[in-house]
Amino acid sequence: MDECSVLTDLRAGGLPLEEQLLSELSHYRQKSQRLERLNCLHAALAGVTGLATMIDALSLWLSNHVVHDLLAFQHEHNGRKHYCCSAHGPQRRLLLSAAARGLHRHWEGQRVTWREDGYCASGWRFGLGGGWGRLVLLRPEGWAEDFEPEVLNEAAPVIAESLQRALEYEELLHQSRRDALTGLENRRAFEERIDSLVEQARRHQHPLTLVAMDLDHFKKVNDLLGHAAGDEALRQVATVLKRQVRGCDLLARTGGDEFLLVLMETDLLAAQHLASRILRAVASLNICAGSVHLGLSIGLCQWSPGLSRAAWLERADEILYQAKAAGRGCALAETRSWTPEGSSQETTVPRQKVAERNQHVVRQGLNTPRHRMAACAGL
Repeated sequence: MDECSVLTDLRAGGLPLEEQLLSELSHYRQKSQRLERLNCLHAALAGVTGLATMIDALSLWLSNHVVHDLLAFQHEHNGRKHYCCSAHGPQRRLLLSAAARGLHRHWEGQRVTWREDGYCASGWRFGLGGGWGRLVLLRPEGWAEDFEPEVLNEAAPVIAESLQRALEYEELLHQSRRDALTGLENRRAFEERIDSLVEQARRHQHPLTLVAMDLDHFKKVNDLLGHAAGDEALRQVATVLKRQVRGCDLLARTGGDEFLLVLMETDLLAAQHLASRILRAVASLNICAGSVHLGLSIGLCQWSPGLSRAAWLERADEILYQAKAAGRGCALAETRSWTPEGSSQETTVPRQKVAERNQHVVRQGLNTPRHRMAACAGL
């Protein structure tokens, strides 16, 4: 109902002039309050870009109008989500679990309400570009305000527009940190994350190993088979690498046929086992260009306190090219001992070689009689 119709209805009701004026003043006051709420909402969300900060800012704005313990959002298509919860301990876990169930329950319509674990839940479904988003609010039972539906419903268009902006921003940010060909993180993302991983290793005194990788004979694949075949080879290698690493590890394509991998809480021994698996997996792709097979050379170097990031990367790169000089298709590791106190020492055996040969057999061995061993695995 518009403003004119409201005033017309008031005058048509035959109310005394004083009551009409009071009603009109009340109408204007409510309208002014709505406009003020929306202006505050616009101001709260205007400078926010990322999804997480957007939901946090929205929750802060809502706290002035609607009592709530949790506000959660999830995009139905890409799965992006964020929870803003003011509770702690067991209550926080209860709320997060209830919100997760609410986000995945079947919704009929774009506005739903239900009760869960002693909480009142409200849900809104927004059309966001190429999909739908869900917003869930949880509050203690008995704390509902009479004007809550009005506040939230009038804010819905502003919220939907802001969420769309946040998702578009994060998609652009995601693309800027990804290698378009392989889908791996790119050098920019690697540079942004590496320092924090080193700091975590230093603070918690956990081992951290860098794996530098470079394809063997990739230029011949490009020259003999064409750039399209070269691109496909890179995609296949990237897929192989992704299957071998964990979600917490940092894997990036940093150059044409160069890859870097940072292994969290992983010492050289565990990294050497992973290098063996990677060599076998790449060899199993069986990508050939004339008489040569596409292979991989690997250099491994464990970080140690006092070693700068630049020196660490440079050392891993040196070891990688020593592997190239040793005949390609192998991994070389600089052996260091790691202690809980964070000290790092060179052993008497400076490197370990893991060789991948044409007969598709992996052989590992240390160059001392005490540690000499052989491990063969057929592909």
